[in-house]
Amino acid sequence: MEWIIVSLASMLAGFVDAIVGGGGLILLPALFATFPTAPPATLLGTNKSASVWGTAMSTWQYGRKVQLPWRAMMPAACVGMAGSFAGAWAVTQISPDFLRRLLPLVLLGVLVYTLARKDMGRHHTPHYSGRAETLIACAIGLLIGFYDGFFGPGTGSFFVFLFVRLMGYDFLNASASAKLLNMATNLAALALFALKGHIWWHLAVPMAVANVLGAMLGTHMALRHGTGFVRGIFIGVVSLLILKTGYDAFIA
Repeated sequence: MEWIIVSLASMLAGFVDAIVGGGGLILLPALFATFPTAPPATLLGTNKSASVWGTAMSTWQYGRKVQLPWRAMMPAACVGMAGSFAGAWAVTQISPDFLRRLLPLVLLGVLVYTLARKDMGRHHTPHYSGRAETLIACAIGLLIGFYDGFFGPGTGSFFVFLFVRLMGYDFLNASASAKLLNMATNLAALALFALKGHIWWHLAVPMAVANVLGAMLGTHMALRHGTGFVRGIFIGVVSLLILKTGYDAFIA
């Protein structure tokens, strides 16, 4: 019965994550609620083992329909993977607890800024090209990759926001690029968890299949309905992240 519950949660997480990120907001609580006595590292590793496949599927689907800036994003993905490894190492040296109270405030700032700038992310007008685009994409990959390895919640949403705000992408193109980088950071974290033996493979397989199905549907919806749809989902996911991280930081 447990595998059915977490697989359904994985499908919903894949759907949301494919559009704008934030799938962990759904799948991780489901895993922790279903297996309350399991080691957290094992649940985190099992989550990554499923979500990485949905992210890979979304990246492939977006790549067929959206003109991704591969020359900028491939180096950024590699840098993001290195950043994620560094963040995963740092969390073994320094507690990330100080981020728990800071994160909801940062997310609130992202939400307020997005709502105030109603035209932000509606038009795809890249601010940079060539080497400048690559360098800025790599800087974003390193920063958010490190954050993903060190702490994690909202990684996909941070990628989307920075691509929109700093690079001038619309929400659809930002989400497509974010998938590639998020896949790289997930792979880095997954490798670490696998080496440490923190993956339940008997759950990872059905959860991965469900996550891919959800990701296919989510990507289809994003491509069909465009930037306005993705922007609306982004606002909804960030709002839920604020509530979840705020509850964890100040109430739980």
